Amino acid sequence: MSDENTTPTPSPAPAEIPAAEAAAPAPATGATPAPAGPPATGERPKIVKKFFKDRPKDDRPKLDLTEISTGVKLRQLDADIEAELASAMSGFDDRMTTDTKAFKENAAKPKEANSGRFMGTVLSIHGKDVFLDIPGRRHQGLLPYSAFEKPPVIGDQIEVGIEGFDSENGVLRLTKDGSAMSVDWSSVKKGQTVEARVVGTNKGGLSVEVNGIRAFLPISQIDMYRVENIEQFMNQKLICQVMEVIPSEKNLVVSRRALLEADRKRLEESFWNDIEVGQVKKGTIRSIQKFGAFVNIGAADGLLPISELMWGRVGKVEDVVKDGQQVEVKVTKVDREARRLTLSLKSMTESPWMSISERLPIGTNLKAKITRIAEFGAFAEVEPGIEGLIHISEMGLPRGRRIRDRFQENKEYDVQVVSIDKEAQRMGLSVQAIEVAKQKTEAEAAKAEMAAREAAEEAAEEEPKPKKVFPFKLRGGK
Repeated sequence: MSDENTTPTPSPAPAEIPAAEAAAPAPATGATPAPAGPPATGERPKIVKKFFKDRPKDDRPKLDLTEISTGVKLRQLDADIEAELASAMSGFDDRMTTDTKAFKENAAKPKEANSGRFMGTVLSIHGKDVFLDIPGRRHQGLLPYSAFEKPPVIGDQIEVGIEGFDSENGVLRLTKDGSAMSVDWSSVKKGQTVEARVVGTNKGGLSVEVNGIRAFLPISQIDMYRVENIEQFMNQKLICQVMEVIPSEKNLVVSRRALLEADRKRLEESFWNDIEVGQVKKGTIRSIQKFGAFVNIGAADGLLPISELMWGRVGKVEDVVKDGQQVEVKVTKVDREARRLTLSLKSMTESPWMSISERLPIGTNLKAKITRIAEFGAFAEVEPGIEGLIHISEMGLPRGRRIRDRFQENKEYDVQVVSIDKEAQRMGLSVQAIEVAKQKTEAEAAKAEMAAREAAEEAAEEEPKPKKVFPFKLRGGK
């Protein structure tokens, strides 16, 4: 039978094949199946990932959370954690408190100076200071010259002790006894009055010793006024007030100015209660200004105006007094509320107006120098301390002419004393009086000359005329 007439037998229905297997190509008929193992070189295996999202939602596994139970309560868990933390931190607060207390106690203790002994070498000597090199120290040491019994020489080996560090000058403070100075810091308190012995000087002030303690006296606290030469206080004993005490830093600062100001304040109260106008005081010129000078008379300063320097006119204050000059002045005005004083130097000498009438009586003609020109006249100095006024009515100016057309300052003119007032210290001068007197004198002289001529003529008429005698004979006639 031929194949064309044969009816094909239907094949059974294929079973359900997974997608991965169905996707794989069937081997060809008669072909040998590929052995299991890695793919041939150059081919990458195909990996098919299976995800829940690739399945329908109905096929995805479901979790039953109701069956999960830990049996642990959150509140109980917090309590357990706190208990464990408290157990771990037990004793920590006590240790912290103890450590803090110990730290504060150590900080409060004063730092002890180095008590070791060192052999220092003298490097240099500057004035009253001796600088030494201390082995193992970056900074040089300083000893006062007065600490040596014999003058030191550069290169000498000296046994010293370190008292502390002077941060201001960058040097170590040394003691010559070989150990740190044993001092009682409780012997000095802030505000206490002490005696300080000056043992050294520097740019900032004085190095002093108080009860065996090295202290510092700033230059601004030495006196109430600026001190130019601090060497003058060397080896002196000064009464000072303690301003700062820091035992831990071995720092002691004293002030002499504080006591001087306190003393001056006490003296001021007594001074202003006793001062009166007319008193004579000795003082010192403290400062000079254009308008006068300030004079210190002890507990207060007074103003000495330029007009009270001398009886005559003053150009500059420096022409009469100098800064620092000792003077004797008289009190002319007291203002206790404002605490102001006005002083006078010229009042210490007799006023030239007291005897002006005897020296320059009215009618005296003299030369006077014009010092100032005003609208109503000109002031002229007739002698030192005495000025008079030439009133415009006493100038004899022609109509239309001004005072400056007739007079110039610092030039001398002839004047006449026409009036004197001692109490008001005024004098009247006149130029016109001199001219009038001159004119009167000239008129009188002319009148006298004319009278003399007339008298001579009258006398000539009364006398007979002498007969003329000719030296030759007249010709003619008989």
